[in-house]
Amino acid sequence: MVSLPHVCMHPHPLLLYRRTASAAAIRMLSSSSSSSPPNPNPSTLIFNSSMSQLSSEIPSIFPFSADSSQPGFGSHTLRLSKSFAATNNQAPIGVGQATGETECSLVVVSFYKFADFPDHAGLRKPLKELCERLRVSGGIILAPEGINGSVCGTRDCVEEVLTFIQADERLNGLRRIESPVSPEEEAIHHGHTSASPLAAGEDAPFRWDHVRVKLKKEIVTLGMPSVSPIERVGEYVGPKEWNKLISDPDTVVVDVRNGYETRIGKFKGAVDPCTTAFREFPSWVDETFELNESDDQVNSAGSTQTTAEQIEETKPKMPRVAMYCTGGIRCEKASSFLLSKGFKEVYHLKGGILKYLEEVPKNESLWEGECFVFDKRVSVEHGLVQGTHKLCYGCKQPVSDADMEAPEWEHAVSCPYCYSSKSEEERERARARQKQFERWGIIGGPDKGRKPMKTQESEEGNAEQMSKLNIA
Repeated sequence: MVSLPHVCMHPHPLLLYRRTASAAAIRMLSSSSSSSPPNPNPSTLIFNSSMSQLSSEIPSIFPFSADSSQPGFGSHTLRLSKSFAATNNQAPIGVGQATGETECSLVVVSFYKFADFPDHAGLRKPLKELCERLRVSGGIILAPEGINGSVCGTRDCVEEVLTFIQADERLNGLRRIESPVSPEEEAIHHGHTSASPLAAGEDAPFRWDHVRVKLKKEIVTLGMPSVSPIERVGEYVGPKEWNKLISDPDTVVVDVRNGYETRIGKFKGAVDPCTTAFREFPSWVDETFELNESDDQVNSAGSTQTTAEQIEETKPKMPRVAMYCTGGIRCEKASSFLLSKGFKEVYHLKGGILKYLEEVPKNESLWEGECFVFDKRVSVEHGLVQGTHKLCYGCKQPVSDADMEAPEWEHAVSCPYCYSSKSEEERERARARQKQFERWGIIGGPDKGRKPMKTQESEEGNAEQMSKLNIA
């Protein structure tokens, strides 16, 4: 039995009533500026249970008492994100001004480690329970080859989760990248589909009440379980040495990411494989470097050379390859694959693009554009500052301001990159989903996942229908 560490319960910064989220969240997502004066403390609002003005707006079907049984919850002041708070004229109160508490800032941590982990399924339940108790949200994948995840929560809670994971010596020494975020950047997640770029494994659906811990065959899907970074991997190159390596004309720089990522930014001179999924990368390598044609070119007729000598001569020359991806995990597997194919010089950027943007000044950088990330920031620039791209909730691809001016753009429905692939029926479903979000702040309405609760209005309507039937 796996024992859980001591869990400290306290309200998560994003705990709130979700019906009132829609107006503020939509405004935040659709506009990057406002004519109103800046809020001196925009990160949080304080809502005390004695404040009748706000509490009167919350219907009884969403009582805060649902969580009041949790230790340390009932007597605490509730801390609400502005993006979830109802719009009113009440001035925000900074955290600590009314209660003496310190602000609990959020942090996003992406992590992974390849390891021999055949009993991975045993970690799923205790890990999920711990995340739920600590209100750490996100997505985690467990597989026989290791762990991969991206989570969001207060720093102390996230560190407690990571400590729990690394208690297993096989997972100790996680490779991790972290970014601080504000509650405003964590607006309600619109949901996703398994066919979208934000599908399981690479996304961070930071809904305050949700964490996914999934069991899979691979922590990053190449479709070739035999390729193992545990056995061999390319040579790591730090951000400070990366520029020199990729500036060498004898180095082939390969972007291991997919087309929707490379479209908004990549390193200068990098080769774009134009893949739509990572599992397409092996085929691209075979075709680009003609690895499957060398054997066909061997013809021993009329030659004094041995077959082995002919094969050696007809083998394509393997160039020096430097590859990169968002955080490094795809490069570990891609470099292992290239080594298995006979490449001798294979390098990859340690910590990925994110580490490079964090450490290398913009005036020294060879990065062009923005880096797509799998969370609500959508994209980041140098210094990991949030970029300018937004997300199309119809296909989960990044869109620019220019894309949103196109006739194919419809908020939460379609964009220039997915419009032609969607039927009118699919677009109508997307519009209906958006209406649910605008009304309730959650896809599926307030009763999602449980039996609908009867309201007084519905009961009166049923009584009226029954009386009509009796009269008839």
